[in-house]
Amino acid sequence: MSAPAAGPGGGWSPGTVGRAMIGCPKTCGRTTTVHQAREALRDGHVHALLVVDRGVLLTVVERADLEGRPAAAPVRWLGGLSGRTVAPAADAESVRGAMAGAGRRRLAVVDYRGRLLGLLCLKRSGAGFCTDEGVRARAAERVPHIGATRS
Repeated sequence: MSAPAAGPGGGWSPGTVGRAMIGCPKTCGRTTTVHQAREALRDGHVHALLVVDRGVLLTVVERADLEGRPAAAPVRWLGGLSGRTVAPAADAESVRGAMAGAGRRRLAVVDYRGRLLGLLCLKRSGAGFCTDEGVRARAAERVPHIGATRS
């Protein structure tokens, strides 16, 4: 039996985290500094940084993990994985309820080897999960259009 294909929906059973996840989350590398992380987290849509090395998730960094840390320090030693990751075969509805109850909006989706597969993003309403299409649409709205003026 072969493993399910990576990416949202790619071979995962209906109702699983693998079906609900965003398949191309933004990541940063192992040399990312606290300063760079703070800059990335200034975007209100970014709730966590996924620090990856050769496809393996090293840590998930949230704003609170950066408090009191020197700007030049690498973030790969900060954050954590416990409580910040989920398996792709997990039941999405159960995970949604747990996330909403804990006030958590993001979980990294990893396989049994720690490889990053995607990101599970709970909508602000808590009613469901963000989609790749929705994320792309919101990103396109934030990009200034050529010739557009600000008032």
